[in-house]
Amino acid sequence: MRNKKAGFWPYLLIMPALLVVMAVVFIPALNAVLMSFQSYDLRRPSEIGFIGADNYIKVMRDSLFWSSLWRTLLWVLFGVGFQFVFGFCLALLLNRPFRGRGLARSVSLIPWVTPGVLIGLMWRWIYDGSYGVLNDILLKLNLIDESIPFLARVSTVFPAVVVTIIWQGIPFFALMLLAGLQGVPGELYEAADIDGANVFQKFIQITVPSLQNTIYVTTLLRIIWVANSVDVIFNMTGGGPAYASQTLSVYIFNKANALNLGYSSAMSIILTILLLLVAIPYLKNLFRNQEN
Repeated sequence: MRNKKAGFWPYLLIMPALLVVMAVVFIPALNAVLMSFQSYDLRRPSEIGFIGADNYIKVMRDSLFWSSLWRTLLWVLFGVGFQFVFGFCLALLLNRPFRGRGLARSVSLIPWVTPGVLIGLMWRWIYDGSYGVLNDILLKLNLIDESIPFLARVSTVFPAVVVTIIWQGIPFFALMLLAGLQGVPGELYEAADIDGANVFQKFIQITVPSLQNTIYVTTLLRIIWVANSVDVIFNMTGGGPAYASQTLSVYIFNKANALNLGYSSAMSIILTILLLLVAIPYLKNLFRNQEN
């Protein structure tokens, strides 16, 4: 009887958390799947009903969907890629002893803890063609002859929002990689010094292998977060001009904001499947490590 009670208690203790997860994750996700098979436009409530796979067929024929998907791939590739490179450099710098290191570590977190809405508004002011600080600096340095409306030009708007998301995500990589660096045994570097290894060799042979799991997990998390990011782009450009900065998540948000919930749900399911495909290698590696 005592063993049965002991086996029952763990399930009872996790029940509240399980109910919360079901309420905020599984039930809305199931509802989104159901809506994706319906004509669910709140502007025409009388037409709400089951339409099968019509939404998915329309998505496959939607040129804006494909252009937004391609832009999402570039958004993730350049955004996460440069976040990782600059974050790694910052982590290596903050791992070295110097005066004021604690303050530097705290200040470096500011972009990460700043709300996305505020970041979007702040960088929209920086890029403004009339009174933006970036144009003012470039004009004073004689690098340009006239102000550039960065967020109003098709050729400059996407690089501008990519720079913004890079700036926001650098502290995340820096913080996670810094924690990993502090867990690398110093004896490894001492042994490498005795063997005559240079800085580059120690970085390739010791630092990177020691941070392999940290790099994998943090990169996967940032890919998912950046792919789903809406607030920065929406508050900077809304996806314009001429859809030049519209990623798939922003397109989904704009469709949902226009009350076409069935169509936006179908695109959300497709995005979720694509992100699950990205996460599968990590899950396989996780289960393999648990078996070992």
